[in-house]
Amino acid sequence: MSPHATGRRRVHRSVAAGVPLAVLVVLAATAPAVGTSSREARVIGTATLGDIPLGAFSNALLPGTVADDRGVDLGGIGSDIYPTGRKGEFWTVTDRGPNGQIKVGGSKRRTFPVPGFDPAIVKIRVSGDAVRVVDAIPLTTSSGRPVTGLSNQKGRDEAPYSYDASTPLAYNPDGLDTEGIVRAKDGSFWLVDEYGPSLVHVSARGKVLTRYVPEGLNLTGADYPVVEALPAVLLHRKNNRGFEGLAQLPGGDLVLAVQSPLSLPDPDAGEASRTTRLLRFSPKQKAVTAEYAYRFDPVNVVDPGEDDTSELKISSVVAVGGNRLLVEERTDKAARLHVVRLDKDADILGGPWDDDTTSPSLEQLEDPAAAGVPVLAKKLVVDLGTVAGVPGKIEGVARVGHDTLALINDNDFGMTDGTGAFDAQGRLVDSGIETTVTYVRLPRGI
Repeated sequence: MSPHATGRRRVHRSVAAGVPLAVLVVLAATAPAVGTSSREARVIGTATLGDIPLGAFSNALLPGTVADDRGVDLGGIGSDIYPTGRKGEFWTVTDRGPNGQIKVGGSKRRTFPVPGFDPAIVKIRVSGDAVRVVDAIPLTTSSGRPVTGLSNQKGRDEAPYSYDASTPLAYNPDGLDTEGIVRAKDGSFWLVDEYGPSLVHVSARGKVLTRYVPEGLNLTGADYPVVEALPAVLLHRKNNRGFEGLAQLPGGDLVLAVQSPLSLPDPDAGEASRTTRLLRFSPKQKAVTAEYAYRFDPVNVVDPGEDDTSELKISSVVAVGGNRLLVEERTDKAARLHVVRLDKDADILGGPWDDDTTSPSLEQLEDPAAAGVPVLAKKLVVDLGTVAGVPGKIEGVARVGHDTLALINDNDFGMTDGTGAFDAQGRLVDSGIETTVTYVRLPRGI
């Protein structure tokens, strides 16, 4: 029993048919890959999470939340990874749960095959080639209800549908699409969310204490405190591309990364842009204290096989000392890690770029630096796309030594898009992609 797990239901309690959940964590072995030269970044170890039925996992935390998991296993914990302070142990967080897209009448519908799924903070232990779940904390509202991962607001968020896209589901203002995680010194957690986008403060036992959202969001009906403390310009976030990366600086301040350029002044501008934003938030002041312009590399530099700029994303940011930050730029197939320094003279908070009437917008500028925008300078640390053995869709990065990183991928709960995601009986046709933790040794320290 985890010494940190007292006071709530634990994932290793007995579940359906009297089978202990720990027994379900039987893990497949994956042989580590090795680079070609000791002077190159190389994979030094890989560990894999075995199959854990999602219904058993969820109902062990909050009984009765999942009536039918449709054959889906626990996954999606690769949204982020944060060291616990004990070797080989990490805090991870799921996203909103299994979801996909199906075209109906020429329009894509967002599906939620397991609508009762509740996002969770999951502690894992990596030992050899195995990843084990040692604790899990469900996210709950002030009254103890599951927050769920369902869309919040009609007209702003994607409409939720059943697994086959045939039946509309109810919106839920409590719903969270969690993506980044850090743990504060007092044991509480900070998470970021795609919907608002929002910054979420969560107790050590998973209760949402406060959800910080953009000014003007007007989110009503939530069963926890909602505070409009973020710049209103964030209301222009692209659907499913809100906050994804979250870092905790040595002094306690947080850095939030907008996954993709804002749709400003319109979606076409956002799709074509290579400029996104980082925000600095002070938990003491409960306010954003700085904002920075971050410029992606060209998409064919990040991923030589890709020519669609809209595929660029920031999925992870990691504090590496002082005001330095490791930033992951990626597509679903490749990723590059850069170091930036959050200099005071690069702060654009409250200036013209936060005014959504400014024309051209920050996102429309072909060369923001030439237009006088203090874009963050960056230095490439490693191109993960050239490192043998690194899987696709890396969403979580943790620094575990001066020259070693732990990476975790998002396997999307084994989901794929389209009508073939489920068989005729409504059971998942699994993609076969597993959740893995991959250790990468760099040729030099960060």
